Amino acid sequence: MDEQKKRAQEWFESLQTQLIETFERIEKEATQPQYDTEPGTFMRKSWPHSGGGGGTMAILEGRVFEKAGVNVSTVFGEFSEEFRAHIPGAEVNPQFWASGISLVIHPRSPHVPIVHMNTRMIITEKLWFGGGADLTPCFPIEQDTKDFHVALKQACDPFDSAYYETFKQWADDYFYLPHRGEHRGVGGIFYDYINSGNWDLDFAFTKAVGQAFASIYPEIVGRHVNEPWTEEDRKAQLKKRGRYVEFNLLYDRGTQFGLKTGGNVEAILMSLPPVVEWRAA
Repeated sequence: MDEQKKRAQEWFESLQTQLIETFERIEKEATQPQYDTEPGTFMRKSWPHSGGGGGTMAILEGRVFEKAGVNVSTVFGEFSEEFRAHIPGAEVNPQFWASGISLVIHPRSPHVPIVHMNTRMIITEKLWFGGGADLTPCFPIEQDTKDFHVALKQACDPFDSAYYETFKQWADDYFYLPHRGEHRGVGGIFYDYINSGNWDLDFAFTKAVGQAFASIYPEIVGRHVNEPWTEEDRKAQLKKRGRYVEFNLLYDRGTQFGLKTGGNVEAILMSLPPVVEWRAA
């Protein structure tokens, strides 16, 4: 078990490093005149967990990425009585160990999609992997949506032919605002409680999801990063960000898990955009 924990933690940390390097390169290479400030770089901040372990936040406030967060954590402790009934295995033993990576990108350009990705491994009396990735464009483009989903399908198919359709539907159901009657974005995949009985296979799948994201999202950014935008485009973006905030504060399971397990509040709420506009309609 200790070797599995070590391998999982090292993977999440290596993916964080890879993504940081990718986004900093995009920051430097952008040429759109509306990016009128210096390229940004990620600022890292470590934090301790109350039960044990901790994490590292990496936050960029730049010209291309108005706010980008790529966080990793490996924590352990004990679930509260309130939360135990909601976590497999915790009703038997409240002790847990969890490691993962969580990413949210809020681009400055309204033509570059907002994106979220996370993968994780959790151990209670049971062990499982979870995670996914989803795209939230202000102005959906069919080719971007198609390519994003194809990349995720290609990550899923070698492991189980049913994975993609199952996890795509789960994402469609999950990333939905019932009080608005609308989806948060154009979907992706969402999965949890993955334990096939073959840890190496499940770990390989989780890595494949991370690798697929690390390949396709920068490609989509590259298509639109140097397109100009208008003030009306920006207003539409701020409204879309408002919907994003509503979902993350009301429904997001990762937010609830982090807050109810003594996580770092700043790291948990890094998913919120830096500037937003709320509209009732």
